[in-house]
Amino acid sequence: MALNNQTLVTEFLLQGFSATSQLQIFLFSIFLFFYFTALTGNILIVMAISLDSDLHTPMYFFLANLAILDVGCTSTVLPKLLENLFVEKKSISYGGCMTQLYFLTCLLGTELLLFTAMAYDRYVAICHPLHYSTMMSRMVCAFLMSSVWAIGALSSLLHTGLMLRLTFCGPNEIKHFLCEIPSLLLLSCSSTYVNNIMIVIADVYFGVINFALTMLSYGFIISNILKIRTREGKKKAFSTCSSHLMVVSMYYTTIIYTYIFPGSGSSMDNGKVVALLYTAVGPTLNPLIYTLRNKDFKTALKKMFPFMN
Repeated sequence: MALNNQTLVTEFLLQGFSATSQLQIFLFSIFLFFYFTALTGNILIVMAISLDSDLHTPMYFFLANLAILDVGCTSTVLPKLLENLFVEKKSISYGGCMTQLYFLTCLLGTELLLFTAMAYDRYVAICHPLHYSTMMSRMVCAFLMSSVWAIGALSSLLHTGLMLRLTFCGPNEIKHFLCEIPSLLLLSCSSTYVNNIMIVIADVYFGVINFALTMLSYGFIISNILKIRTREGKKKAFSTCSSHLMVVSMYYTTIIYTYIFPGSGSSMDNGKVVALLYTAVGPTLNPLIYTLRNKDFKTALKKMFPFMN
């Protein structure tokens, strides 16, 4: 019976944004700008780091992976969002929804883990500079990065697998412009107890523990910077981690904001705004934040594009 009921829902309807045709054109232009800017900026980062041997360091290795994650995150959500701005029936197939759910959950979880690894890298660079080359060797970096990707992928696979076992017998309207776990659980006709337990475990691990480790690293970093006697020395040390701290603050602020507002009523629109911050705005701003004042990266770009000299 459950299987028969599940076949009733072969697609989901995405709520999207309530807007007039003029506003939809404006939103389409804005989201398209975000998408191509995010793609261009992050692909340039990956290319510059790959082609310039001077950037083959742990910090830029992690930054290249962050750029790849940002490309994946924005490409998982924005193309479908752009399409739905101009179609009357804003639908996504069952398989398409589960695919989007898997990749979005995987990429966001992996990004949180990567922030922790990047914070650890800055901790070692500032607090243990003499041992940096051994503590952050190629083998260590490869192990950290492979672990980050593997944990993110396996966690998402578990959540998606638990979602696939649920029965969806209608209604099928997702009150969001993307497929996310909380919105889908509200539509389930079967028990979501196990799913909810796993969400709590994931929230504690990806959110609380990783946030605590990141803040712990920066606690040691700030303490060490304050011990530097010269103002120039403090400024130089802080400049190596200020960009990462800014991105982490922006990312975790959106997550905290999500949990302050319950998922009901007018807060659904707040949830959409927050989702846009980490699927569109964040991937667009990250390349600017990390590279705007970075002399090494500017030099690498000039090597790639001589006409910039």
